[in-house]
Amino acid sequence: MPKRILEGVVVSDKGDKTVVVVVQRTLLHPVMKKIVRLSKKYHAHDEANAFKEGDVARIVECAPKSKLKRWEVLSKDTPASAS
Repeated sequence: MPKRILEGVVVSDKGDKTVVVVVQRTLLHPVMKKIVRLSKKYHAHDEANAFKEGDVARIVECAPKSKLKRWEVLSKDTPASAS
């Protein structure tokens, strides 16, 4: 079974080798028929402490690393059109 990959914004990098990532998703409300935005925070393992607050991070499922950490960040990609 493939591992899930989510993308979100880092809201906290205060923990050592840990970042908190907020992932937003949208859905159609079943009764009101309006688009609703839902967000969830995930604690992710960041081995190199590379991500800072405000960065966009991609996280992937992994084996439990601590009480809250079940995700780890994918390595930071350098943008192709950086000038």
